[in-house]
Amino acid sequence: MAKTNDISVEEKLRALYDLQIIDSRLDEIRNTRGELPIEVEDLEIEIEGLEKRAEKFHADIKDQEDQIKTKHEVINHAKTLIEKYKSQQDNVRNNKEFEALSKEVEYQELEIQLAEKRIKEFGAKISHKNETLDELNAKIDDLKNHLKFKKEELEGLISETQKEEEYLIEQSKEFAAKIDERLLASYNRIRTNSPNGLAVVGLERGAPKGSFFTIPPQKQMEIAQRKKIIIDEHSGKILVDDELVMEENEKMKSVIKF
Repeated sequence: MAKTNDISVEEKLRALYDLQIIDSRLDEIRNTRGELPIEVEDLEIEIEGLEKRAEKFHADIKDQEDQIKTKHEVINHAKTLIEKYKSQQDNVRNNKEFEALSKEVEYQELEIQLAEKRIKEFGAKISHKNETLDELNAKIDDLKNHLKFKKEELEGLISETQKEEEYLIEQSKEFAAKIDERLLASYNRIRTNSPNGLAVVGLERGAPKGSFFTIPPQKQMEIAQRKKIIIDEHSGKILVDDELVMEENEKMKSVIKF
């Protein structure tokens, strides 16, 4: 095979146009999937976010359940102290000791009331969080079902064209290898900036395909001579003549054989 620097401008133009045919077919295949890959990715991100939120709810509920457990321990301890203080009241020697123990009993009863109040508050919070968590889990389940459907739809589309896509990717690499690095970089840059992915176009009624700006006759002759790479000043695309387009389209039918 000739080195990429040794081939003629015409050969470079043909190689570029052939590569464009392959890449355009790859674009068509990927476009048939439409927004599905993005939809699948968005659903996965949304589900991940909701699952993290659900984990936080679980952690909050666990924390509040631990708080309730602690408050029950406070109540049990307070009840034990109350029994102890009341038992001690039976053996006091004077009113002062009795009143001191009565204050301790009263204090522990207040501790019980406060703990019971907190238990109710935590219980209400847990109930509310469980309701929200149930709604959240239901939404996650719905989204997972929707994701499963979208993935199956996407996998179906991919499986239909997978062999062709893999084949064309290899062909694209092979044809790209025939083009020197600078020209290939220009081609890729033009393709990236083009809404329809076209970097190399022929002429239609004297104007670049997809453009309304007519090329002057002298410039059209230069394009047909294939002596240099000509870039359209309006669209920024590489221009080739009609005859080359027809010849390469016919030749490439054997390459794109799916």
